[in-house]
Amino acid sequence: MRTPLLQVKNLRAGYGRAEVLHGIDLQADKGSVITVIGPNGAGKSTLLNTLMGILPGSGSIEFNGEAIGKLTLEDRVMMGIALVPEKRELFGSMPVEDNLVLGGFRQMRLGNAQWRDRLAEVYELFPRLKQRRTQLAGTLSGGERQMLAVGRSLMSGPSLLMLDEPSLGLAPLVVREIFNIITELRKTGVTIVLVEQNARAALAVADYGYVLEMGELSLHGKAEDLAEDPRVIDTYLGAARKSDAPPATPIP
Repeated sequence: MRTPLLQVKNLRAGYGRAEVLHGIDLQADKGSVITVIGPNGAGKSTLLNTLMGILPGSGSIEFNGEAIGKLTLEDRVMMGIALVPEKRELFGSMPVEDNLVLGGFRQMRLGNAQWRDRLAEVYELFPRLKQRRTQLAGTLSGGERQMLAVGRSLMSGPSLLMLDEPSLGLAPLVVREIFNIITELRKTGVTIVLVEQNARAALAVADYGYVLEMGELSLHGKAEDLAEDPRVIDTYLGAARKSDAPPATPIP
């Protein structure tokens, strides 16, 4: 039986005494895309921040078969985990290329002499960033800033890439471009955990999905099945064609 790249069991986390996540179980196989959908305030960002080590949590988090729940944020980065936060956290007063170079810190620490070669790969994926490589990051459009945030994370050569609301605040045409890029990313073999309010777009690119509501998982299943589940359609997708696809699995 193949070991998942990410295995989470009974994860609980929050802020001080306020518990936000109440016993989360999920997994991501190597090379797969999983998505976590749900309303505002459901705990989606808290989940990613806990997996990244930004917030403390209890329960079990295993990465590539190794328990990482007690490791620091820096340790998790060095193991090959990357997070693109909702706010992108770019260095606005620095040029695009300098932001990307900072993302290569992990590869430099690992002693990869060719770590700068990853710039060419990022520019191939995001040609617009190459055109704007000398432009200050703070002057980019919203879509370009999102591309830069993803590109910077890819410079570290992650095995697991976590994306927090990558379509937030973007125009529909730019959203489509961002999700096309996610589809291209999966071809590179990187495993992706995608947190999104745009459930329709997220389920279209994912292999497996989880519905997070009030800090608990209410449904999970293959993404294509979730997209056809009446409960998901009514709550997150609006009017959509229903098929005879099997319903997603409810959480007991």
